[in-house]
Amino acid sequence: MADGGFRPAYNVQFATDTKSTAIAGVSVDNIGSDMGKMLPMNDALAGQYGTRPRQHLADGGFAKLDDIEALAQNGVETFVPVPKPRNADRDRHAPQPSDPPGVADWRNRMGGDDAKTIYKERAATAECANAQARNRGLTHFLVRSMDKVKTIALWHALTHNMVCTWRLMPA
Repeated sequence: MADGGFRPAYNVQFATDTKSTAIAGVSVDNIGSDMGKMLPMNDALAGQYGTRPRQHLADGGFAKLDDIEALAQNGVETFVPVPKPRNADRDRHAPQPSDPPGVADWRNRMGGDDAKTIYKERAATAECANAQARNRGLTHFLVRSMDKVKTIALWHALTHNMVCTWRLMPA
């Protein structure tokens, strides 16, 4: 835990549609890091909807090069900030000699103005469902077990999507 303690905890991930802010996918685990969760969520979305999203927007905690490369091989553009290099003289957006093609494309893409504009919109689009979850009290769980926590997360997603539907209906 962030306070140095150890206790049961769950990491809930919501995949949202950036136009409607509806939740399209939910995953739950007990791993404290978001690293390596882009590809499994994208695979789950492809399985559920029969097609992959063409773009995947996530915050910096998700930046795992293997995921970025695998998504690129599946035709998915990732919009995740490039971490700061240890060497301050190195341009973070310049591809490295060891980068596979998808990772090199990602570095180049994230250095451009279009990617910066898309990423800036993350707070108002992709993060909106997370903020609303916290505002509605989804900050801790009174149940234990992955299945029970996922059930609560799915109930929340269903309720969230009903609110989105009502908001998007013509008056």
